Amino acid sequence: MDFETVVVGFLGVNCYLVPVPSEDALYIIDPGASAAEIARRAKSFGLGKHKILLTHAHIDHIGGINDLEAELPIDSIFLHPGDRPLFESPANALPPTMPPLANPPETSAENASDAFETIHTPGHTPGGTCFHFPTEKILFSGDTLLQRSIGRTDLPGGDTDALLASIKNKLLALPDDTRVFPGHGPPTTIGDEKRMNPFLA
Repeated sequence: MDFETVVVGFLGVNCYLVPVPSEDALYIIDPGASAAEIARRAKSFGLGKHKILLTHAHIDHIGGINDLEAELPIDSIFLHPGDRPLFESPANALPPTMPPLANPPETSAENASDAFETIHTPGHTPGGTCFHFPTEKILFSGDTLLQRSIGRTDLPGGDTDALLASIKNKLLALPDDTRVFPGHGPPTTIGDEKRMNPFLA
């Protein structure tokens, strides 16, 4: 799979541009900032549809949505309903750099693609979701699983027990050679995290 990564925002969010040519669609995962750069790179794929996938609704992962919608025609925005309250909350902000999302757009909880599956992984947030492309053996893990780490759970809605259960019961059940592309930091694999992640011992 020939996807691209754009690191955006002062917290270094990995925004992924994932093409699915069979659907004439480009999936944009977590457009947290830098909408103009994301749009420029997205247009270079030459695909007819642009769809946003959100791993969760923290402001650093959603902050560029409105600007991106002004730059590109967006067909749909996926968000697990468990994170819709966070998506709409005026407290979901990092002032003064990242204000809350103004006029939050409609989102959908439906995934109509056969190319990937959504895996609900609550813990970092109630609606945390990973996107698994089984044919490619690729997982986009958001802030659920990071290289040698896990997502923080000290923010509102965080739950350490739920996060560890999500990882151990759902993600570690994937093949060891599954490549993991997280919301922050470098990629890893399921096998490496089984062996080397101190939070999963």
